[in-house]
Amino acid sequence: MDKSFQNMIASLFGAIFVPVFEFLYGEGDVVKYIMTALICFIILDWISGVRASKKDNSYASKYGIDGIFRTFFIVLLPAGGHFLDLVAGTNGIIFGAFAIGILYHVMQSMTANALRAGWGDYFPDWLITRLTNWVREELESKLSRAESRKNMKTGEEK
Repeated sequence: MDKSFQNMIASLFGAIFVPVFEFLYGEGDVVKYIMTALICFIILDWISGVRASKKDNSYASKYGIDGIFRTFFIVLLPAGGHFLDLVAGTNGIIFGAFAIGILYHVMQSMTANALRAGWGDYFPDWLITRLTNWVREELESKLSRAESRKNMKTGEEK
């Protein structure tokens, strides 16, 4: 591919993506960084979730496909918060509450998935103990769902 064509594609992408992003989420460095962090942790959650489900043999493509729709829903919630901020004149407070709440949940999910995947062996025991206590409820929920998906795959009743 020739360099000028690559530059044209990058410019076109930026000309479309940046205004759409700013329309949905607002402007400013804080918005950009929090949404980047959210996307980063969602990707880490996906990676750890796939590895955990492969490890405990509960991988189900239907659940994964549903996860894509869940992720779009989750990523659009802060956009709704931004629009509510515009209506209420709250200057990013609703956006921030949604984004931080979602980020907190995604980080819990990612941590629980990483523990399910067996990646806790790479960290000190004191840290794993604290992380496990922090995500205990999420971890139990994930283990229960994984067990029910395994039972559905084998046709067993729970």
